[in-house]
Amino acid sequence: MAKCLVVPYSCSSTGTRSRTRSSGSASTSKPPGLQVQLQHHHLKYSLIQQKSLSVSAQCYYKTHTLLRRRILCALDSDVPHPLHHQVQSNKSFEQWDSWTAKFSGASNIPFLLLQMPQIILNAQNLLAGNKAALLAVPWLGMFTGLLGNLSLLSYFAKKREKEAIVVQTLGVISLYAVFAQLSMAEAMPLPYFVITSVVVATGLVLNFLNYFGLLNAGIWRFWEDFITVGGLSVLPQIMWSTFVPYIPNSILPGVFAFLVALVAVIMARLGKLSAKGIKFVGAISGWTATLLFMWMPISQMWTNFLNPDNIKGLSAFSMLLAMIGNGLMIPRALFIRDFMWFTGSTWASLFYGYGNIVCLYWFNSISKEFFLAATAGLILWIGMALWRDADVYGYNSPFTSLKELVSGS
Repeated sequence: MAKCLVVPYSCSSTGTRSRTRSSGSASTSKPPGLQVQLQHHHLKYSLIQQKSLSVSAQCYYKTHTLLRRRILCALDSDVPHPLHHQVQSNKSFEQWDSWTAKFSGASNIPFLLLQMPQIILNAQNLLAGNKAALLAVPWLGMFTGLLGNLSLLSYFAKKREKEAIVVQTLGVISLYAVFAQLSMAEAMPLPYFVITSVVVATGLVLNFLNYFGLLNAGIWRFWEDFITVGGLSVLPQIMWSTFVPYIPNSILPGVFAFLVALVAVIMARLGKLSAKGIKFVGAISGWTATLLFMWMPISQMWTNFLNPDNIKGLSAFSMLLAMIGNGLMIPRALFIRDFMWFTGSTWASLFYGYGNIVCLYWFNSISKEFFLAATAGLILWIGMALWRDADVYGYNSPFTSLKELVSGS
């Protein structure tokens, strides 16, 4: 990278004026030949100063343009490193970059704790021969979560976000462990378990190979098309099913979405869409996965509204873990200006984790102290993330970071 020599304008201009005055006084006593030589040197020195100022201005423009481009590209899932150390060189920026990555990696702990009780309980029931207990586990809904994890795994693999990749990989593995238990209890049909096993193995291997640059581009595009069609087919069907029996039970939303997604993918691959259209189709899988996870709190709250007595079956500790796990990823998503990741994490933390804590408090299922502690912790955490992000980027207001996150400008 070319280095920029910045010459302060005031100093250089003062130096020029002082030298010009001295040359003027010297010209009264120096021979004509020497005077011409001195004027030539002064002209050359002035040109060097102007060139230095021009180079520094060009470097400032290029650096400013680079920063703008990197912020805009942060919204594009195909960019491996949307923001990196080249954007800022100050120590606080690099430290916050490191800390946000650590926070994202630490989210594995609450997410694992969230899944382990179900896995342990299933294992105990299997060892006791109580297979009927596993019939209460909704494997179809969990398959939707699995598809969401695989879609987000592919999204973060393209962005080279190692900590987020680990989170999604552990999500896939933990869900698959539950599927294996359900299959052993015959609570999940064997053909569906075989299909699930093939999808999980294929997804993990392809994402691993793509992350290390060992996968053919054509195979990766086929995988992206698969998760795009699958995710877009499942999302409207899940939304529709949430409100049954208040609306007719039907598979038409899923079938219609499947046909639309299939046609869109085929047209994109045949080059029948514009550049913006192709880019939009490529971003569908990530957004459908995010929307699937965003729909979970809505579905849960709708269930709470219809059956208030069922709220007692919710674990306050599980909801707290969900709030913490998603909350830990908010600073990283904001820092790298990933609007999709920030939207999904914030929504899940506020409406799934904290939203259900509010429901539990409303129906007197948790203490006032628990509710106030969760509320204060969430507010302080999000406030700290916004303030610190604005500080390392040199902004006076955290709203500038949010504006940049949404619009890229």
